[in-house]
Amino acid sequence: MVVTRIAPSPTGDPHVGTAYIALFNYAWARKNGGRFIVRIEDTDRTRYVPGAEERILAALRWLGLTYDEGPDVGGPHGPYRQSERLPLYKGHAEELLKRGWAYRAFETPEELEQIRKEKGGYDGRARNIPPEEAEERARRGEPHVIRLKVPRPGTTEVKDELRGVVVYDNQEIPDVVLLKSDGYPTYHLANVVDDHLMGVTDVIRAEEWLVSTPIHVLLYRAFGWEAPRFYHMPLLRNPDKTKISKRKSHTSLDWYKAEGFLPEALRNYLGLMGFSMPDGREIFTLEEFIQAFTWERVSLGGPVFDLEKLRWMNGKYLREVLSLEEVAERVKPFLREAGLSWESEAYLRRAVELMRPRFDTLKEFPEKARYLFTEDYPVSEKAKRALEEGLPLLRELYPRLEAQEEWSEAALEALLRGFAAEKGVKLGQVAQPLRAALTGSLETPGLFEILALLGKGRALSRLARVLS
Repeated sequence: MVVTRIAPSPTGDPHVGTAYIALFNYAWARKNGGRFIVRIEDTDRTRYVPGAEERILAALRWLGLTYDEGPDVGGPHGPYRQSERLPLYKGHAEELLKRGWAYRAFETPEELEQIRKEKGGYDGRARNIPPEEAEERARRGEPHVIRLKVPRPGTTEVKDELRGVVVYDNQEIPDVVLLKSDGYPTYHLANVVDDHLMGVTDVIRAEEWLVSTPIHVLLYRAFGWEAPRFYHMPLLRNPDKTKISKRKSHTSLDWYKAEGFLPEALRNYLGLMGFSMPDGREIFTLEEFIQAFTWERVSLGGPVFDLEKLRWMNGKYLREVLSLEEVAERVKPFLREAGLSWESEAYLRRAVELMRPRFDTLKEFPEKARYLFTEDYPVSEKAKRALEEGLPLLRELYPRLEAQEEWSEAALEALLRGFAAEKGVKLGQVAQPLRAALTGSLETPGLFEILALLGKGRALSRLARVLS
């Protein structure tokens, strides 16, 4: 069975890069009828942010990337948490000591800093401490770490399923810390132990971890375990081709949700980051992505995360993929957040229908359609100028509108066209100031549709307020 995992650290906002890697892990597991695990790597207590784990899990649920439960930790809905598995890592570190694959190192932070300054990195000097002496010092409670004992000389081969075999000179592989002096494991040890014990068969992660993989391959060898298959995905890039970062791009999944991006659209867009559908189409469902997914269609070029392309795709989903009823339902929280209410479900659906070509995110709907829900809406400078120019015509038009009995789009269009012809002006010379009076803007859906939707009472009230 194929088993994949995503292993985020709860150190801040849920990251769009985490979602990107999670999507490919999820797709590969589901395509093969396997399991997709979430493991919270929370052993770095200096960077731990309370509440971050809950936000990461909520973001994954929002995206529809449902994970399989952890059978031994966390209850029926997972996930695994490394902070709850500390005895496992300590025991495995001690096993490596017995096998001669690790050693205890007792340098103080000050000594380590001096070594780094002189040598450029740790020089393995604690390798020379006789094991009996090291064990005695540990028994006396002297602070220390456990380090990997990299075999030297020699080489280590890493087989990457996307990049082929990469050979590393062991002289370039550091004796990394496996277990810190506080009893917490480093990423390297916890990652390998957990992947093995959880039966992970395919490690799919960002390419920045490729340089750490020889360390992990050595650990698998040290324990006598079979290593999983490794796939290192290309990093998401800013528009300037640098690694995506919050300094240059929006990286928080919470931001995309708050801005009204659809999870389906964001998920679809992330699927295009490094992958292309066989038929070249850009809009596809999660199920279609899973069905079509093959590693042969993954490109190693650095995919650029383009916010404007995502906005375009989000707009396509709002106009062409989701039903009118679905869009109306999803704009409701954004209307409420803006302090707006609606008189009926039918009114809301019609408002959404009229505005649908004009908004690309859910948050834009209340911003652009505010005049359909409240009398408190802004008036643009262009609208003010149109009102000033058209005020005489509006004064003459008002009694005609007041006398109009049938308040339908067709009847209102006939009235306005007839009025313009009677006055010897173009329809726009009547329509634009009237549009400005009713909406505060010159950039709106069709005037006849807006008049019909607002209703006679509200339309006349707004026009009277302008004329007064």
